[in-house]
Amino acid sequence: MAPVGTPEPVTIAGLGCRRGCTAAELRELLERTLRQLALPLGALDGLATSEHKRGEAGLVQLAHDLGLPLDFHTAEQLACHEPQISEGSEQVRELTGAASVAEASALASASERSGRAATLICPKQRSAAATLAIARA
Repeated sequence: MAPVGTPEPVTIAGLGCRRGCTAAELRELLERTLRQLALPLGALDGLATSEHKRGEAGLVQLAHDLGLPLDFHTAEQLACHEPQISEGSEQVRELTGAASVAEASALASASERSGRAATLICPKQRSAAATLAIARA
């Protein structure tokens, strides 16, 4: 519990993935990253990704399994956070219109949900077919 007058932190996991990535692979990457940060799964307030990934079965299934909201962001919303990302990708930009999905979507959702500036508490992590970053505001 935050002290009186101190807003509760908002913690968001941003996710990117190749088409067909499974919920199991996404969850394993998420749980491994949270363990490294010594954060419980319950610390997350939501998941976020690019509008480009709407309907991606693994992402939708993961959000459902965890009971967390899944926010989708446009390329323009993601681009606003490019100055904060640790690394951008021109290949990702060609596919989605933004240089980052995981980091930028985590930052976008954390700042939108809290009304405050967000920072990355975990830069982009990778598995074979997915990326993940965690932001907090």
